Amino acid sequence: MSQIFDEVAALCTAAKNASAALAASSGAARNRALILMRDALLSHSADILSANETDMLHAAENGVSVPMQDRLRLNETRLCAIADALAALASLPDPLGGGTVTTRPNGLDIRCIRVPLGCVGMIYEARPNVTADAAGLCIKSGNTAVLRGGKEAIHTNRAMVAALREGLAAAGFDENCICLIENTSRDSATALMQMRGLIDVLIPRGGKGLIRSVVDNATVPVIETGAGNCHLYVDDSADLDMAVTLTMNAKTQRPSVCNAIETLLVHSGIADTFLPMLKEALDAFHTPVEIRGCERTQAILAGCTPAAEEDWSTEYDDYILAVKIVDSVKEAVSHINRYNTKHSECIVTHNICHAAYFQQSVDAACVYVNASTRFTDGDEFGFGAEIGISTQKLHARGPMGLSALTTVKYLINGDGQCRT
Repeated sequence: MSQIFDEVAALCTAAKNASAALAASSGAARNRALILMRDALLSHSADILSANETDMLHAAENGVSVPMQDRLRLNETRLCAIADALAALASLPDPLGGGTVTTRPNGLDIRCIRVPLGCVGMIYEARPNVTADAAGLCIKSGNTAVLRGGKEAIHTNRAMVAALREGLAAAGFDENCICLIENTSRDSATALMQMRGLIDVLIPRGGKGLIRSVVDNATVPVIETGAGNCHLYVDDSADLDMAVTLTMNAKTQRPSVCNAIETLLVHSGIADTFLPMLKEALDAFHTPVEIRGCERTQAILAGCTPAAEEDWSTEYDDYILAVKIVDSVKEAVSHINRYNTKHSECIVTHNICHAAYFQQSVDAACVYVNASTRFTDGDEFGFGAEIGISTQKLHARGPMGLSALTTVKYLINGDGQCRT
């Protein structure tokens, strides 16, 4: 552990030492770096895709689930989208600086500006796009980044970070503005959690277990993100065709992502009609979706798996859907607030009062009416990309874009004022 701690500390020190120059750079210089990082990803696409093939082979050999393999997989289209996201970031306004001056009665001029957080640490799982998104967001916002991805994506991450660092160097920046911890053992993650004085904020992005481990063990400030036990509630006034469409999109488009739903709540007044409609759509889907239902659901959908208590709090990341029948919007909200991870929740309804009650009463970062939870994403919100989806309430909440990676500094100018 001592050797691993020293290795991680060396990387964090290098990133920390690079942070002052990056923070002081112009927005134009950082935008140029993003474009050159984009170009480097594309010019090294063959190397990156080859590395990803190695990771995919190991994932299949190690029994990684099909949905999780989909999160890991890169192809030319996905890699181009990752690269284009860097260019999109370059086109966004500079998140640093700005502010207005307030003049106090004693003549002091006080200006509040946005400044970088400093050195950002990331611990995440098998999603190569996070590597580029996190690096790009950090560079755009003037932060250096220390990245620690999961073992499933280590070859892909190594190839991507090599390209990103090449782009940084071509732009005249210290390549240590982006550092990758290549040791993927648990000890390396623990070491990063303990880099107090070097890491200014640590952002975990992954499953419930990873996030809980970071929150419980870190000695550096942490932004809690990601775990997604999300719900969709079909109200008694819902358009049932719309409800089927939204449920299918929110569950089956990419079941391994944190904004996919895990539990479906259905009003008892329409359950007899709606549930068979949904079952027909699920049966026609190319991948079987297991339904784990409450007793009333089982009475309507014969043969579905009985739901256990733990199903209501489980983030499956798979083709599994827990289904519970409720008798009111208030019961739905009560269930959601008991079991959710404060990520994304949806009501399908034509009742304006029920929609307003749901959005006001559900405790979550994102609360939808008649739209899929799959939109909880920095790019879909117009942020260019995201470094994570915060499920806490301090500093940042929801998809974390550029502004969430900044803090404030007050600049006070006077001409000799003393406090009396």
